[in-house]
Amino acid sequence: MRIKRFSLTIPTALPLSISTSLSPGTAMSGFFLPVLLLFPLVASVPSPSRVPPRYCRRCCDHLDPPLSPSSRPVTYQTPEVRTFINMTILKGDKGDRGERGTPGKAGAEGPPGSRGTMGPKGSKGQAGVPGDPCKKHQSAFSVGRRKALHSVDYYQALLFDTVFVNMDEHFNMFKGKFHCYVPGIYFFNVNIHTWNFKETYLHVMHNEREQVILYAQPSDRSIMQSQSVMLRLELADEVWVRLYKRERENAVYSDDVDVYITFSGYLVAPVE
Repeated sequence: MRIKRFSLTIPTALPLSISTSLSPGTAMSGFFLPVLLLFPLVASVPSPSRVPPRYCRRCCDHLDPPLSPSSRPVTYQTPEVRTFINMTILKGDKGDRGERGTPGKAGAEGPPGSRGTMGPKGSKGQAGVPGDPCKKHQSAFSVGRRKALHSVDYYQALLFDTVFVNMDEHFNMFKGKFHCYVPGIYFFNVNIHTWNFKETYLHVMHNEREQVILYAQPSDRSIMQSQSVMLRLELADEVWVRLYKRERENAVYSDDVDVYITFSGYLVAPVE
C-alpha cells in the first residue's frame, strides 16, 4: 500500500499537514475529506479586502457604535444664521418735517359732560329799551264793610259792600277775593273794629293757605286792630280775608254810619 501526503495552506499562514493512508478504493473519498473539514474554518475567516464600517462621531457623542450595522449615521443640520443690524447705532440726522396730511373724518359724538361749577357774577348790564306804553303793570284796590259780622259753623270769607278803589275790577266783590292779573310783589292791609266782650279772629289767606293772623282778645272796650303783609303772587292767585268758624264768640263790629272794616292792596313791583 502506497501512502500519499497532501499539504494545504490556510490564509492565516498557519501550515497544516495531514497525513493519511489511502487504499486504492478510497483514493477519491480520501481527497475530499480534508476539504470538508477545513471548509468551516475558511468560511469563518474574514476577507482581507473588506474594510470594517466607520461612523462619524462628535466628541460629546456616546462612544459605543450603533446597535445595528444597518442603522444610518446621525446627520446634523447646520444652524441658520440671520443678520441683525442695530438701527440705533446707524441712526442718522433728523429729517425735514413732512407735509401736513388731510384731516380725517369726524368721530362719533361723545356723551354730554357733567355740569360745571357756577361762574362768578357778571357785571351789570345796560338799560333795556323802553317797554310798550300800552302794556299795563298796575293793580290796586281798596274796599270796606258797613255791617257787623258774627262767626258761623264753618269758615267764611269776609265780604265787603263799599268800593273805594278797584282798578280793572281785579277785586271780586261777590266772592270777597282779589284776583291776580299781573304777577309780582303786592302789599296788603286789613283793618277791623273789635266787639265788646267778644273775640276777633281772622286770617289773611293766599289761595287756601293762611299767611298772617289778626287777633284781639275779648275786652270791655272795643279797639281798632290792623295787620299788613307783602306777598309774591303768580297769575290767577287769590288773596282774601277769612273769618274763623264758631268755636269761640268771634265777631267784628261796624255800623251804617261809618266804615270800620277795610281791606286794601296794590302792586309794588311786577315780575315777568
